[in-house]
Amino acid sequence: MSIIMFLCIGLVAGWIASHLVEGHGYGAIADVLLGIAGAFIGGYIFDFFDIAAYGFLGNVAMSVVGAVVFLGLIRLFSRKVRRT
Repeated sequence: MSIIMFLCIGLVAGWIASHLVEGHGYGAIADVLLGIAGAFIGGYIFDFFDIAAYGFLGNVAMSVVGAVVFLGLIRLFSRKVRRT
C-alpha cells in the first residue's frame, strides 16, 4: 500500500472515530495520527479475532474500530480536572 493511500485511510478513519467518540474532529494532523494508530490497533484486533479486511472500505472500517478503541483507552486513563 502506498504512503498516500495509508495517509488517506488514516485521515478518514481518524475523522470518523473522533466524531463518533467526541462529537468533533481534532484537526487534520491529529486525525491522521489517530487513524494511523487506529490502523495498528485495529490490525491487531482483527488478527486476534481472525477477521479479514479487504479493500479501501475494509481497511477504513478496521482503522475506525482501532481508533475508537484507542480513544476509549485515552479517555479511560486520562482524567480531566473539573472546575466548580
